[in-house]
Amino acid sequence: MDISRIKQNIEEAFEHKELLKEKNYQNAVEETIALLDEGKIRVATPGINHKWETHEWIKKAILLYFQLKEMKLYELPPFEFYDKIPLKTNYRSKGVRVVPHAIARYGSFISAGVVMMPSYVNIGAYVDEGTMIDTWATVGSCAQIGKYVHLSGGVGIGGVLEPPQAQPVIIEDYCFIGSRSIIVEGVHIGREAVIGAGVILTASTKIIDVSKEKSIIYQGYVPPRSVVISGCMPKEFRAGTYYVPVALIIGERKPSTDVKTSLNETLRFFNVPV
Repeated sequence: MDISRIKQNIEEAFEHKELLKEKNYQNAVEETIALLDEGKIRVATPGINHKWETHEWIKKAILLYFQLKEMKLYELPPFEFYDKIPLKTNYRSKGVRVVPHAIARYGSFISAGVVMMPSYVNIGAYVDEGTMIDTWATVGSCAQIGKYVHLSGGVGIGGVLEPPQAQPVIIEDYCFIGSRSIIVEGVHIGREAVIGAGVILTASTKIIDVSKEKSIIYQGYVPPRSVVISGCMPKEFRAGTYYVPVALIIGERKPSTDVKTSLNETLRFFNVPV
């Protein structure tokens, strides 16, 4: 398959939408979504020094796919859906456990060994092997979820489709995301980080490392192995001083313990709610 040709057609069709009337441009969109669904391509890929590359043309293909598809009625009595995009199928052959009423849209990739409790995964998302998507957790469009991640109950991972150059939310391998946490706007969570319950991370949220003698402030990025809880800090407004939410890095996982056991030890040591 000629990826360069597909990419060129997507770029051209995105600039000139009337080209979508032509079969070769329609095929380029369909082929891109099929490759996403199979995990042969992904919206963002890891590079060096914790940097990830976002592939704009793939996000453009997803946006074009919405324009290309027509609304369709899907019936499984007593349930009924009316949408443009079909759902994923063939979970058994993929080695994915799907508990009713878990839903993943076509064009998302769910790797072998993933467990989906009643949850939702949107188009363009990539969920790597062994990950647990717990009850009522949502994985937004184009989000990148690593290996053996645990998304606890009610976690909200935001979708980032527009603008096409914007980085999606990235959760690296072996992370633990505590219940009812919200991670949006392209926030990047480094490998093996632990996010406590109820933490809200946006692109503008101050993430303050308070575990050392001098604080360090991050935005949009949680370093690997960090243990993060919610906090607040004062901010001056015209009407007075009020407290705004921040995230606090209170320590890190111990490298001396195995990844699977270090989570429980970390949570006990820091008394982090999950």
